[in-house]
Amino acid sequence: MSTIQSFVKRYAIGKGIVSGYISVFLSLLAFGGLMCFYFPEIFTTPEFREVYTAKSMKMLLTLTIIVALLFGLSNVLLSTERKRGILGIFIASVTIVIGGFDVQGRAVEKVNWHLGLDWLLLDLLLMAIIFIPIEMIFPKREEQDRFHTEWRTDLIYFAISHLCIQFFGVITQEPAVVFFGKMNLEAFQFWIQSLPLAVEIFLAFFITDVFQYWAHRIFHSNFYLWRFHAVHHSTKTMDWLAGSRTHFIDIFFTRSITFIPLYVCGFSPLVFNVYIVVIAIHAVFIHANTRLNIGLLKYLFTTPQYHHWHHCVEEDKYGKNFAVFFPFIDRIFGTYYLPENEWPKGTGLNEAQFPKGYTKQLVYPFKNNPFDNQLGEGKESSR
Repeated sequence: MSTIQSFVKRYAIGKGIVSGYISVFLSLLAFGGLMCFYFPEIFTTPEFREVYTAKSMKMLLTLTIIVALLFGLSNVLLSTERKRGILGIFIASVTIVIGGFDVQGRAVEKVNWHLGLDWLLLDLLLMAIIFIPIEMIFPKREEQDRFHTEWRTDLIYFAISHLCIQFFGVITQEPAVVFFGKMNLEAFQFWIQSLPLAVEIFLAFFITDVFQYWAHRIFHSNFYLWRFHAVHHSTKTMDWLAGSRTHFIDIFFTRSITFIPLYVCGFSPLVFNVYIVVIAIHAVFIHANTRLNIGLLKYLFTTPQYHHWHHCVEEDKYGKNFAVFFPFIDRIFGTYYLPENEWPKGTGLNEAQFPKGYTKQLVYPFKNNPFDNQLGEGKESSR
């Protein structure tokens, strides 16, 4: 059977089944987008509003509604399982009735708190557009179910980390401000910003990657911190959502460490924004279920193959590939592992069992040792 025939059979192309899922997904995004227009003080992020315009978002909202309706109609006409198509058409229609085609942007009043619904919706749409086709066309594990038993939990992690962007932003930036805010670094920061753009971008990625490397290793080696980071390693089904499964203690510590060099060096806003966008996309990429080959570039930048070995179940390969972006950092510190074309047999934890569900995983590390005392105080994890 050819690759194209296998792809058509695997996803039942032409039978309207995939269309139903797409319709529901896009209609929910459209409804959420409309709420951002109506309640921008509550649901939009001030820093993110500077990136887009109300006009561009209105066009995107209109397009999303229309495409959701078309995919819903496709499902109803082609599939015997019409529930999702009907649901997608219903949500899109409700969005239209309450103003989806007519809503206009307005001035936004300043408030003390907000949820990052705009950031959630736009990032979710972008990641889905990029990585769902990649995983469908170039899957590493073809038998892996797209709607596996853990996808809802990972989606909740994705949603909460985006909705709480203000909270995580404040708590992760505060340590850098407290410890380095009075060091009068203006001259040094001016020198950094005067560097050629390519050099400044490389420095931003390299320095932050070194900091993240050691923060990552500390979470793996410390008996107590490993409890929280193990939540991230508990997923047995690697895909584009898997990287979102991160305990908030892990987020606070790792992002705080990462923000220190960004704050101290005072990289220009352009470099900072480039870093945020590239890292956001790359973090999804390295967890994705894809065999996509980037050739010799895999020795310069981390890839799914590289990072999947970090999540591997093979105990003799534990403690490898901590770098987020540059593999040569692992080479420098002796933790590099990348066989030519070999992938791990599986991912997850052999030595621990985490409960299912976001809330239970959030609480569990505080109350329990997921390793049944295999990793006692003062001992280092082999991970």
